[in-house]
Amino acid sequence: MEEANELEQRVLDAVAATGEPFDVIEIDPALADTADFCERYGYPLDASGNCIVVASKDDPPVTAAAIALATTKLDVNKRVRKLLGVRKLSFAPPALTQEVTGMEIGGVTPFALPDDLPLYIDARIGELDRVVVGGGSRRLKLSVAPAALTTVGGELIDDLAVPL
Repeated sequence: MEEANELEQRVLDAVAATGEPFDVIEIDPALADTADFCERYGYPLDASGNCIVVASKDDPPVTAAAIALATTKLDVNKRVRKLLGVRKLSFAPPALTQEVTGMEIGGVTPFALPDDLPLYIDARIGELDRVVVGGGSRRLKLSVAPAALTTVGGELIDDLAVPL
């Protein structure tokens, strides 16, 4: 497994390489879950994104990363499943998320993901000036311009998520 500092540096290099504006937010790792982070650090839920790995029930599983706002729920069973062309899809378990991305849940970021991992972004995120996403570890968050997400290969998808 990659050292956290090496992974964080790869993530920071990847976001910097987009040429888009970003800020690094250092946080208490115990507060990495989005709701806890937003409450403690004063960021709005509707400008905070969750980067989630999904996996099919196939062997080997088909995987993808998807970003949805904290005020929405990823439409795994319909929208994301159809995008991947699989019969059954669910959130990847923590061990598979770590295996695929090198990151633990609470720190998964769209930056420095494997090149062959599709990245889907709910189109609502593209309408924001900035969105907060994971920073590669549970101790970092990134506030980025949404264009940085498409620069690293993310695809904006209408109705990827549904409002809570």
